[in-house]
Amino acid sequence: MEVFYLLCSILSTFFTSLTLSLLLPFRFLLMRHRLPLSTSQFEPVSLYQGTVWHDRRRPVRHSFRYSVRYALFDLDHAPNTPPDHLSADEARRITKTDGPVFLLTIPPSVGYEQNPLSLYYCYDSEGTDKLLKKCIAEVTNTPWGERVSFVFDPNSDLVAKPLHVSPFMDMLGSWSLRANAPGQNLLVTISVQHPELGDYFLATLKAKRVSLESVHDHTLYFWLMPHKVALWIYWHALKLWWKNVSFIQHPRYTNPSYREEALNRDRKLQCCPGLRQNKDEHMQVGGSDSATEAERYHGERFFVWKDAKWPWC
Repeated sequence: MEVFYLLCSILSTFFTSLTLSLLLPFRFLLMRHRLPLSTSQFEPVSLYQGTVWHDRRRPVRHSFRYSVRYALFDLDHAPNTPPDHLSADEARRITKTDGPVFLLTIPPSVGYEQNPLSLYYCYDSEGTDKLLKKCIAEVTNTPWGERVSFVFDPNSDLVAKPLHVSPFMDMLGSWSLRANAPGQNLLVTISVQHPELGDYFLATLKAKRVSLESVHDHTLYFWLMPHKVALWIYWHALKLWWKNVSFIQHPRYTNPSYREEALNRDRKLQCCPGLRQNKDEHMQVGGSDSATEAERYHGERFFVWKDAKWPWC
């Protein structure tokens, strides 16, 4: 059944993206006729180009890298931010900060969005590099499109794995995260610490800021970028299957309480009494049992899960 859902998702994305791509020339002609492009309208957005690298050391060695393009949005000033993300005020409320908030993400392209990781950089009031206080990670799995969000310390933090991100990784272990304040260079590292396999997986994002003067249109700059990321994910999943790495079914079928178990494991990681005061407080967003988003106020971690979208829901 999941193979059928995957085919539906791929076919829907293909025809939607093809149609919108064919319409792009008409959009550019209309924009040039109405208003000449100017770099000043893009000042609240910084563009980055770099490389994502994955290195799996066990149970088999498998590494790959691919080029990627990201946008860094100043959420207080950018006129057109990607949909389905937090606002600056929401991010400040969650992280208890009062300064600028920046969102690092891959914008949707011709009707398709693919963001394995988006990051919010939350600053104290002065907003200098030294005052980056907290980050919020938004991790989305492929192909299901589920998402988990949580707060972490960008200097270094350890978070119990809260999402089934790959059918070739189980839910055990923790994510070790680190991120620098984005400037001319940007670096994000995530390693997996597993109770049996040890420190067996590392993912990094290294990128450099691109001059806005060299980019005439954001739509062209990010054209098919989400599709390329998805293609790399599927291709290397096929390679892992070919290497006989065990396929692990989604825990929602085998262990529906996996989210609560992740919360319990994260509580054990956070041994500070101040972070355990609200550990049993829960809230269902939306006011009904059918809501697709659930928040878990766990100390200052603030886990938020979003369920899968069509056709996986």
